[in-house]
Amino acid sequence: MTTVTVSKKYQIVMPREMRQAMGIRPGQKLQVVLYEGRAELIPVRDITEMRGFLRGIETDVPRDGDRV
Repeated sequence: MTTVTVSKKYQIVMPREMRQAMGIRPGQKLQVVLYEGRAELIPVRDITEMRGFLRGIETDVPRDGDRV
């Protein structure tokens, strides 16, 4: 577990290992989600980076007989 310090301007610096593991680049935006008393950082990806990420997903869904 890594510890960071909050500056007087309420800023933090993410350690290099964390940035590399998440693929974060300078200037990239992150979504911050508050969940059960903690903040979770989610990288905002460009739509072109998302191409094909659902490839191979199972699309067959069991349907009720009265549904189309």
